[in-house]
Amino acid sequence: MLKFGNKVVYPYQGPCLIGGVVKRVIAGRPTSFYHLALLDGSGGELFIPVDKVNGLGIRQLMAKSEIPKLLGLLKKSAATTTNWKQRAIDNFKLLTSGSIFDLAEVVESLTELNETRLLSPRDRQTLDRARRILICEISEVTGETKDAAEEEVDRALNVRKRREPTARKKRSRPEVRDQ
Repeated sequence: MLKFGNKVVYPYQGPCLIGGVVKRVIAGRPTSFYHLALLDGSGGELFIPVDKVNGLGIRQLMAKSEIPKLLGLLKKSAATTTNWKQRAIDNFKLLTSGSIFDLAEVVESLTELNETRLLSPRDRQTLDRARRILICEISEVTGETKDAAEEEVDRALNVRKRREPTARKKRSRPEVRDQ
């Protein structure tokens, strides 16, 4: 499944470039690992045991044809759980699913929540991670810079914001005059 030089997405980490197979001695026995280099600019590396790669949810990059659908998802308003504990559980499940559409749901819902109130440090960290992974994958698929991909994501999120109904002004009661 994993071939040297290909790009894949590792859930919760984002797009990676597959390096070679590395052999290391762990607990006294030789073990083979795929070497993955994160493409988010952090310089991070992952070593994935060859015999455990199938159960990790690693997937190919999304197809370029899926980007309009993805950006369309960001344009829609999403329901956000008000209970912080349930929201953290839900977002963690979405982030670790490996699906780019689940990732977009996290970005959209936390962005919307951020527009109504200040995010907690945990929600802010989740939003930042999800945005970074989403932008990185769009950049890798399209061949654009990360800045250009970020502008696309922001544009999609701003379309949703403009579509929301504006707050209604309170109607003043007709004045009652004493006659």
